[in-house]
Amino acid sequence: MTEAARAAADAARTTAPHAVRLTGVAKDYGPVRAVNDVELTVHQGEFFSLLGPSGSGKTTLLRLIAGFERPTAGRIALAGRDVTALPPSRRDVHTVFQDYALFPHMTVEQNVAYALTVRGVRKAERLARAREGLATVRLDGYGPRRPAQLSGGQRQRVALARALIDSPGLLLLDEPLGALDLGLRHEMQAELKRIQRATGVTFLLVTHDQEEALTLSDRLAVLDGGRIEQTGPPLEVYDRPASAFVAGFVGTTNLLRDEAAVRVVGAPGTYSIRPERIRIAPPGSVPGPGERCLPGRIAEIAHAGAHTRFTVRLEAGDDRLTVLRQHTARLPEAARTGAAVNLVWDTGDAFAVPG
Repeated sequence: MTEAARAAADAARTTAPHAVRLTGVAKDYGPVRAVNDVELTVHQGEFFSLLGPSGSGKTTLLRLIAGFERPTAGRIALAGRDVTALPPSRRDVHTVFQDYALFPHMTVEQNVAYALTVRGVRKAERLARAREGLATVRLDGYGPRRPAQLSGGQRQRVALARALIDSPGLLLLDEPLGALDLGLRHEMQAELKRIQRATGVTFLLVTHDQEEALTLSDRLAVLDGGRIEQTGPPLEVYDRPASAFVAGFVGTTNLLRDEAAVRVVGAPGTYSIRPERIRIAPPGSVPGPGERCLPGRIAEIAHAGAHTRFTVRLEAGDDRLTVLRQHTARLPEAARTGAAVNLVWDTGDAFAVPG
């Protein structure tokens, strides 16, 4: 999909039916409420993520949308149609799972064409469409192979091609990259985004990986305890968390409450300061306009590839702040454990959140 076509699709969202609309959706398993009064809208052609820790309700929510589970309360609409009581086979939805679920006795081509085979599509047409689908996921020429002859990333691409072969209105992705190693995971994240933009299909991803959700999503919803804590574009959720939970779960933050907030921020309440927004300055340095500066000592240093993480113990109240420094230059010799430093940040980067 070209940028012009993408812009036209974005504009059309305001008039087209929503891909997904959940109204007051709840799900109980005996005395346990796994999903609690969820209101959610996903736009047509959007890459949307459900992000949360284990037990937050994100997978249950995906299963409710797919039709694998029935809600205890509420309404589920797909593309403007109420599907609350419909089985999976009557919803225009396909699901890609973490374990790929490919048929080992079939070729790659046969796996991709399976849905068309079940529907009785003629062999020539289904094979042509299977090859087209494999081309979309950059697996041209892999059709005659068996799944066992492929890498994990290649098997995941086959699963994607199979799910997309009949252009579903909605593609659900249940932790699809969880079994891949880090390098391959990053590669497949880029592929997922490319494929979603190329096809224009609405993608709904379930993940516990904050970086994955922030990287891939047009918008995301953060869940905790069966409820949605915040919905919005990734940068908004990261920079302006709606709760202390979101601030702590999405990325890394310094969360300051009560007396610690008074000592560090200078005001009561609960505040989030992202560690990359704090800089380490020499002791005795003077803050600029709109900055706050506090003295301390480096307590710990952890090198983590592209950045170094400092834990600095402040002189006032023995509070500790985490600072992330990107490796754009060598660390100064003075940046060592036990060294006296000043921590400086813009006062606007101490963001107040509900406690």
